[in-house]
Amino acid sequence: MDPTPSSPSPPPSSSASPYDMVSGALADYIPRAGTTAAAGRAAASGGGHARRPPGAGEESEDEEQILGVVNLDRELRIIGCNLDAAPFAGVSVAPGSAFVDLLPPGDVPTVTQRLRRVLDTKEAHVARVQSLRRDDGTELLVSLSILPAAPPQQGLTVSLIAMAKRLHLYASATAIGMSLDIGETAQSLAQSLLAWGDVAAVDLDYAVWTGEAVTEQTHERIRLRRAALAPDRAWPEGYLTPGDNLPREASRLLAGAVMRDDVPRAIVMSDREAIEQTLADPHLVRAMVPGDRPVSVACIPLVVEGPEGAPGAVVLGVTEVWRRPDRLFSEGELLDLQELVAKTARHVDLARQHQREHAQVLALQRRLLPRAGSDTIEVASVYEPTTPDSAGVGGDWVNSFPLPGDRTALVVGDVVGHGLGAAAAMGQLSMEARALLSAGLGPGEVLERLDETVTLLDDSDAGLAAGYSALGSTCCIAVYDPVDHRVAISNAGHLPPVLVHPDGSAKTVAAQPHPALGAEFVVREPFDVQEFAAPPGSLLVLYTDGLVEDPAASIDEGLGRLTDAVREVHPWDDLQQAARRVVAGLTPPGHLRDDVTLLLARMTGRRGRDTATWYLPARDDTAARSRALASPLLRRWHIGGQARDGALLVISELVTNAVRFGAGPVTVRLVKSGSLLSCEVGDAGNGRPRLHRGGLLDDSGRGLHVVHKLTTRWGVRWTETGKAVWAELET
Repeated sequence: MDPTPSSPSPPPSSSASPYDMVSGALADYIPRAGTTAAAGRAAASGGGHARRPPGAGEESEDEEQILGVVNLDRELRIIGCNLDAAPFAGVSVAPGSAFVDLLPPGDVPTVTQRLRRVLDTKEAHVARVQSLRRDDGTELLVSLSILPAAPPQQGLTVSLIAMAKRLHLYASATAIGMSLDIGETAQSLAQSLLAWGDVAAVDLDYAVWTGEAVTEQTHERIRLRRAALAPDRAWPEGYLTPGDNLPREASRLLAGAVMRDDVPRAIVMSDREAIEQTLADPHLVRAMVPGDRPVSVACIPLVVEGPEGAPGAVVLGVTEVWRRPDRLFSEGELLDLQELVAKTARHVDLARQHQREHAQVLALQRRLLPRAGSDTIEVASVYEPTTPDSAGVGGDWVNSFPLPGDRTALVVGDVVGHGLGAAAAMGQLSMEARALLSAGLGPGEVLERLDETVTLLDDSDAGLAAGYSALGSTCCIAVYDPVDHRVAISNAGHLPPVLVHPDGSAKTVAAQPHPALGAEFVVREPFDVQEFAAPPGSLLVLYTDGLVEDPAASIDEGLGRLTDAVREVHPWDDLQQAARRVVAGLTPPGHLRDDVTLLLARMTGRRGRDTATWYLPARDDTAARSRALASPLLRRWHIGGQARDGALLVISELVTNAVRFGAGPVTVRLVKSGSLLSCEVGDAGNGRPRLHRGGLLDDSGRGLHVVHKLTTRWGVRWTETGKAVWAELET
């Protein structure tokens, strides 16, 4: 477009597009004499007026002109503009300069791409929020539209609308409530406050950050931490930035200022002299005031109503809006600021409550992670929530714990959904699985009980009424026997474990397929239990689907990548570091698609010289035979005196009970682990031994009483062929 045309643009034809008509109207908005902002301002100061669109009336002095127009040539250079209005003050425009010089550096590629696209396609790009750079480094928010210049002109017409305060107020209050993360909420508020100033800061009380209960407090006790600061730029040394704690004096002054007479309200300090007099310390001035130039500040408290039954308001923190002192805060602006901050305070308090609940649930989830292994198995685990910023509590869980008879349980599960409902269901299923396995039930039987529990959790009282359903949760249970070097596994809809052999070969362990938990009403099939050998040095890998699922690839490809990754774990590698390395190699950097959980179990087994197993017929002399076999072994294990006599008596009583009340053959297994001796006697019977209260003259039924007195603990474990009674003794 010619920056100084001799006549108005010709009227558009009836076939002109709406964008051509708008471009033509905007072109008439640009002054005819002097195309730069400076020229326009000079004309205005001399009594002249910028030309307005036909039919537009004169604006009163109280009206705020918010429309600016910039014309660009095909090289995206400025050839005409009208940025004379007060909202655009400080935005310098020179004819012939590049339009992108007005933009923050990080926005240049995106906006340039949009400008080029409009040039090429002739399709307008309408109403996007954009920041412009002022000369002093601050930023101005505008609504930016890009239109092709009206024929016969070439180039572009860019419309800039300074964000109207009430529209900005509504949009900001809506956007701020979109996150339950305290940091994101505070940063959204700070960005929104820039519409009223040059720098905005949000300082929150410690209790908000930690999720503690907030109660009514005196301003002397309020401690503040900087939660957000806008705009994002390099700040002078010593100035408080997000994450810094405010000096105690600054916290006390700010809180006291906004709670004068114990009533939270906004205050304004109109110049730097008043601010420095209030802070009364050069160190505080350097920490609190952004820069050395003249400045004014409005402080508005973040206030919520006190807890029910506790009258009064609670101050969550303080917001500060800084700007040049020549732009005084009007009463209307303060009301707008207070309205926006008041709406945000509720969101901040909700984020605080969410942070508190999240911390509690995350503590539960971390509590369920496996602890250190034993001398027969080494375990390491990694849990990565979907969003590590405290918003992503989910239902993934892994656990490992010792079982009687020197065995170890390895459990992984994935409860449907995220949040408190999923975490509560996860905790219940995890604890129930541990209790049932410790009580002697096998993996398949435990999954049957968990299946019933998920169904109960989903009934109208416990599940659906709470707005959460655990149907479809998955679980995989593995039990490792270090004596036999075997693993028994049962799976309820979970992805199969991966077994890496000592020679480096690896394979997935696919059990008989079974639906997820809670599907018992559809498929009434028993849970299959599969056993396989796990030689010393084998690595068992349990995980959740977030580690291998990718929308762009099949699940088989994900399993293949996992298999390749765990094959690289060497027997001498630190297992925890290896687990982190595997997760880092399989998950994309940044935001995860789903929670990721991994458990690695390196199985070393029990040395042969520390175990013994005998298979004996069920005869009257079997008890004596078992004592004869065990006695020399206990001597070789250096168990002598009273401990050996007690152990032989326990073995004899358990074998006698197996012969009398069970069915043959009888299996006797002894395991020495440090100072602990484990004795297990199995048979093919299904009756459960019970400890009864006997009479003084009874001549039978005292065997289990003897076992109970001589051992630290004992119990029953159910097997595929019957049962096994186990007992542990300190030697």
